[in-house]
Parts: sequence; C-alpha cells; structure tokens
Amino acid sequence: MTTDSWINESLYADWGQRFLVKRELARVQSSFQDIVIFESFSHGRVMLLDGVVQITEADEFVYQEMLAHVPLLAHGAASRVLIIGAGDGGVLRRVLQHRNLARAVMVEIDGEVIRLAKEFLPGIAGDAWTDPRAEVIVGDGIDYVRKAADSSFDAIIVDSTDPIGVGEVLFTDEFYANCARILSAGGLVVNQCGVPFMQADELRETSARRRKFFPHVSAYVAAVPTYVGGYMTLGIAAKQAALDAVPAATLRARAEAAGVLGTTRYWSPEIQEGAFHLPPYIAQHLPRG
Repeated sequence: MTTDSWINESLYADWGQRFLVKRELARVQSSFQDIVIFESFSHGRVMLLDGVVQITEADEFVYQEMLAHVPLLAHGAASRVLIIGAGDGGVLRRVLQHRNLARAVMVEIDGEVIRLAKEFLPGIAGDAWTDPRAEVIVGDGIDYVRKAADSSFDAIIVDSTDPIGVGEVLFTDEFYANCARILSAGGLVVNQCGVPFMQADELRETSARRRKFFPHVSAYVAAVPTYVGGYMTLGIAAKQAALDAVPAATLRARAEAAGVLGTTRYWSPEIQEGAFHLPPYIAQHLPRG
C-alpha cells in the first residue's frame, strides 16, 4: 500500500530518527520479534526489528563490508567462518566474496527474517543463499556454538540486535567461552557493540566479558548513517596479537589475493588500518593493558 506516513525508530526514549514511508511492504510478528519492511524515499528499502533500524539498501554496504572484510583480512587465512544472525544475508554475501573461503555457516534464529529478506531485499544477499560453500541454518546460535566441535572455525562474526530481547543471550560469558573453544589457534570473534555515544555500556561490558576468554580485545569503528549517534563500534576478540595493527600494504595484498580489492564502497586497506585508531571517548571503554 502507498502511505504518506512516517515511521519513527524507537531505539532511544528521548532521541531518534524517522523515515517518510513510500510504501509498506511487510509487517510480520514472528515468534521472536516484530518485523517491518518498507520502501523509503531517501534510503531505499528499510528493515526494522522491534522498531529499530537494522538495514537500509542505501547504507548497508558500510556495516556489511566492515563486519565481514575487516576480521577476515586481519586474520589473513580464515577459511571456515561462522556467522550468527545476519538474517538479511549481507554478511554472508561479503564473506563468500573471499576466494580462500572453504565454508561459511550462518545460523539465524528467526526464519521469518530470512524469508522476508529474500522476498523484499533480494539485492542484499545476491547469490549468497545458493553458494555451495554456504550452509544456512534456522536455529539458535547459542545452541550451535555450544555443540560445535573444538577448533572448528577460524572466525566468528556475530551480527545481532542489541543485548535486549532476542539478542541478549549473545553477550554472555557462556557464549564467549564457547566461541573461544570452537575457534582455531589464531581465531577471532567480531560483534557489533553499538554506538558508544549513546550505548557506551554495551562496548564496555562486552569488551570486559570477552577479555575473560581472549587475550587480545580491541574495537574498530564504522560510520553507518542510519545507526544514529556517530561511530558504531565493532568489537574484536582474538587469540593472536596485533590483528588491530595490520599495515595497509599487507591488507591490500590480502584483499587482492582474496578477490575483494576494488569491489567495496566503504572498506579500503587504509580505512581498516585507521578504523582501529579510536577517539578517546570510545577508547576509554576498552579494557586497559
């Protein structure tokens, strides 16, 4: 249907953004959350979960590229990747761009997100759903990580909602302990840690929790226009040191070998190198030493 109404994001009680709705495409109450997809005038199609913007066609490339390419290129040899969440398929698509990838397992708890993304946001995932290297599971990521074999993945990418509601269990001690167990010797886990201007507790508490199980904890930033409040942080916890200090020249060579160089709109070797140099107002929330 065509409307002249606005949709207001409800992430914060006293600050927000709104979109003029061109057309509402879907409104579904799944077993887990309220899902809305609409066509906007400014950002293409937009998906909200429980009233919070998850993805827009206009700026999805920023978040997806930084969530997928940064950890894989920092690692340098990750061939087995576990993705938790990311039901729109955008992270899966970027991970599959890497030629050296042998296997990508994606576990999304809400099958309705996948179904609606395939129907109304097909450009986000592209051909990822049918790639033979990809295994897409509708299920509980916590349970999958709990049952997975030791050292069975090189990288884990967690693309979850904030630590409330359905996303809350992805920020627990048990979850990170199991992540450490199922990662190989040089493995790493990355997850979104919110916009620290508004959600500093998320970065601080998540980083402190991951520090219990990983020797190297840091974060990097990405400027996603529709994640209001300035920089979004992506937290990285690794078994190997210096993944936050890989030189741009090394990243360029790895990206070229992986087939990623020249395909991106936000990520570049220099952007990745610089993204770990945090403003002090963000860096103060990371564990010291």
